[in-house]
Amino acid sequence: MWRFSPGVPFGLRAYEYSRLPTPPLSRHQLKRLEEHRYQSAGRSLLEPLMQGYWEWLVGRVPSWIAPNLITIIGLSINICTTVLLVFYCPTATEQAPLWAYIACACGLFIYQSLDAIDGKQARRTNSSSPLGELFDHGCDSLSTVFVVLGTCIAVQLGTNPDWMFFCCFAGTFMFYCAHWQTYVSGTLRFGIFDVTESQIIIIICQLLTGTLGPWFWNF
Repeated sequence: MWRFSPGVPFGLRAYEYSRLPTPPLSRHQLKRLEEHRYQSAGRSLLEPLMQGYWEWLVGRVPSWIAPNLITIIGLSINICTTVLLVFYCPTATEQAPLWAYIACACGLFIYQSLDAIDGKQARRTNSSSPLGELFDHGCDSLSTVFVVLGTCIAVQLGTNPDWMFFCCFAGTFMFYCAHWQTYVSGTLRFGIFDVTESQIIIIICQLLTGTLGPWFWNF
């Protein structure tokens, strides 16, 4: 909760900290944040193939559109299509209308596309910043939960709650490990099989469920 400090000019917007869940960033942490530069290493299997599409797509985006707006639009679409599946399958054992699975696949593809070009748009408009990267990866962390949840619903993994919990935990844990490594080394590293490949496989799973039905995964 914020409390205004009496006697301090309002223009300075000086506030006292009261019962904050975490302490404010130290001077050293703020300095590191200011000096941070995004660095990545390695390429996944499908990334070279997708780069042409991503370059074409970002070239169609008006320069006045903020990169963070691209990020939040992609995240919102992904969340909405997954919530649609949750509405029809609250226990991940029901069958949703087939179009709902296809919508979820399309939502994930749109999210993947927009998530891939938000950084390109930032560099294109000279608006790259550590805060923008933090916002992007924060949205990615939230999206990971919905992507894994949508996949579990598509294959009706609710019939085995232990496996469903493990899949949700594994998805978020791998995301955490990747960014912990980035924090330690200063470089985000991509393997041969990485996020792009995982998302493509999940999209295919959703499309299979949307065309053949959830019973397809019972074999």
